[in-house]
Amino acid sequence: MEKIKTMKFKLNKSKGLIFLILLLTARISWAQQDPMFTQYNFNMQTVNPAYAGTWESMGFLVLGRYQWAGMPGAPTTYTFSMQTPTRNKKVGLGLNVINDQIGKEQRLSLFGDYSYRLKMSENTYLRLGLKFGVTNYNNILSQYAQNDEDGRDPISDGEIDVKYMPNFGVGAFLYSERYYVGFSIPKLIRNEFKNNFTNLSTESELQHFFLTAGYVANLSENLKFKPSILTKAIYGAPVELDLSANFLLKDKIWLGAMYRINDSYGFIAQWIFDKKLRLGYAIDFTTTPLQSFHNGSHELMISYEIGLKRKWSTPRMF
Repeated sequence: MEKIKTMKFKLNKSKGLIFLILLLTARISWAQQDPMFTQYNFNMQTVNPAYAGTWESMGFLVLGRYQWAGMPGAPTTYTFSMQTPTRNKKVGLGLNVINDQIGKEQRLSLFGDYSYRLKMSENTYLRLGLKFGVTNYNNILSQYAQNDEDGRDPISDGEIDVKYMPNFGVGAFLYSERYYVGFSIPKLIRNEFKNNFTNLSTESELQHFFLTAGYVANLSENLKFKPSILTKAIYGAPVELDLSANFLLKDKIWLGAMYRINDSYGFIAQWIFDKKLRLGYAIDFTTTPLQSFHNGSHELMISYEIGLKRKWSTPRMF
């Protein structure tokens, strides 16, 4: 914390307070570096390679998350995912591109996914997956403004520019038409990013442990209910727990809500067009002291499937 306290920024009073809160929040949750998503139910491939191939068709997904809208330097995340089964459908292949930025800090990740399907029963499958790829990290410290009256702090000289830092992860995904349970560690290698001027190390890429589960129940002919849960654990940080409840109306519209314990709550909507095209929107509001300084976090999602040959008659539930 002493390093952060020594940094003095040329900002007006209100912006300075906002930036201070951003720094403190980032420091408190220093290990939670991977992006979070409110629409995680339909974006699990970013954290679990075993999810690749579950669509049983070639599919593409684009998601943009705009966190803490209206706050200077707030995080923005863009993801592109694609997946496809091979001809025998036992092997699934996938690709993920994630661009995550907060302030002047930027991470660009490119990861490939491989999964292999095991048949557990007539309608239940287990996929085991492997994720591998690289991350480019860039943070130009010299661009942060400081008060030069007391001299420039050397920790903000130079830049951190790390290209092609490799990593790999593993995952498992048990699923049927109506439920799923997944566990994954998307990054197994702990990487560090260092300032090229003072060799200052930033916080590392730590191991994230994800546990997900969901179930779909028929309430009536035209109404389905899907509760789900996502648990994220990182060494040295509190366990994060997301709870969601979604309703599917006439196999066309998802409407739901989520609660992230001790962090935020939000609402989710998704429209399904001919089982192939999906448009989704989510908004969430923090319950932390940051709530007075922004207008919520927003997510936009679009996905499309090609050559749909799924044996299940209903649309994909996750």
